Amino acid sequence: AGGVVAYGAARDEAREEMLLDRLESGDRRVAAASGQPFGAAKGEYEKALGVYRALDRDHPDSRAAGLVPDRLKDYYDAVSSPYAEKRHCEAVEPLTYLRGLPGTVDRKLLGELAGWPDGPLAESLYACGVSRLGGSSSGGAAEFGELLRTFPESEPARQVASVLGERIDGRVAEVKGDDPCAAAEALRGLRTTVAALPAQHVPGLSAKAGKGVQDGDYACGVDRFEEGKFSQAKLTLDRFARTHKSDGRAAQARKIAIAAEIAAARPAAGKRLPPSGNPGGPRMELVISNDAPNGVEVLYTGPVTGTVTLKPCGDCKRYSAATGSTLACKVSGKNYPKARLQLPAGDYHFLYKHGTGASSRVDSYAAGSKVRPGYTYTSCTYVIERSLLEPRLPTLPDLLEPTSLSLPRAGSSR
Repeated sequence: AGGVVAYGAARDEAREEMLLDRLESGDRRVAAASGQPFGAAKGEYEKALGVYRALDRDHPDSRAAGLVPDRLKDYYDAVSSPYAEKRHCEAVEPLTYLRGLPGTVDRKLLGELAGWPDGPLAESLYACGVSRLGGSSSGGAAEFGELLRTFPESEPARQVASVLGERIDGRVAEVKGDDPCAAAEALRGLRTTVAALPAQHVPGLSAKAGKGVQDGDYACGVDRFEEGKFSQAKLTLDRFARTHKSDGRAAQARKIAIAAEIAAARPAAGKRLPPSGNPGGPRMELVISNDAPNGVEVLYTGPVTGTVTLKPCGDCKRYSAATGSTLACKVSGKNYPKARLQLPAGDYHFLYKHGTGASSRVDSYAAGSKVRPGYTYTSCTYVIERSLLEPRLPTLPDLLEPTSLSLPRAGSSR
């Protein structure tokens, strides 16, 4: 009998040792996984958890099973180590994983660990969202959205509207500073973030950010014009005028965009912003005729700014370099497409744009002239046909004094 008892005890001890070895195998997996990013280590963590769960389920009375609760505490500490180290964005995924374990592991076994991830996960979602604000077109939206949906009553969730409001207010103030373009871009990202969140949690912030973007875009366009970045200024202010047609600044934005386009070809046109109002006093007539087989858009800026479009001259031809300046618009009785402008006196800059598509290879031409009181002016636009082997024609000189009461002819070549 004594031998049987001794044999049974030895067998039980051997079994216990085997189960303890199995427990240690899980521990080794946790130790190995803890030094890796969670995405790479998740498989090892799950295998270790499988060992602990099997010991508790299949051998509940063993010494190894009795050690499982302590091992699970170590397990949670290892998985959530990014949170302990304040690496909140990295902590979101492992904490979300831990939060889902009560669905697969007995809650009695987990004990207090079952509900522990909620607080750290809410905190990490908030901190990660804050760190990503302004970093992309919708920075923080994913984290804040998850926080507000999953933990709407938590303290971090109640702070979302406040932190977003503060960021928006700060960027709105920066619109009036040295870099309105950066402020406008940041506000655009904040607006996108707010738009992705449940509206009841961020009341009024979408409208505030949108107004900031609107003011920022206008200020950005003006700033780029004043810095001589004319092509960028045109793009920004064209977009502003299209997007905010009812804004009182839309008309001025269109004027600055026109001046910027001219200045890109003729920098002198960008020395100052176009006047926002129309000057009083007498107006002089400028008649522009089109002696070209393609349409032409004429942009002008000076005391007043605007554009006018002339239709193609159906039976008009292209000229040679030798004949264009002497023959264009000279056929008596010919009905050239015309546009008439009434201009106050002053210095003007013009850009003649000869269209797109089939005529896109026709060069635009920029010129400047002075309009003086008491004169009537004419201008003619035409196209010169030029061989690719010929040198480019020099830019025609600006006319500083009226000659025969006319502005310079606008010649273009290709």
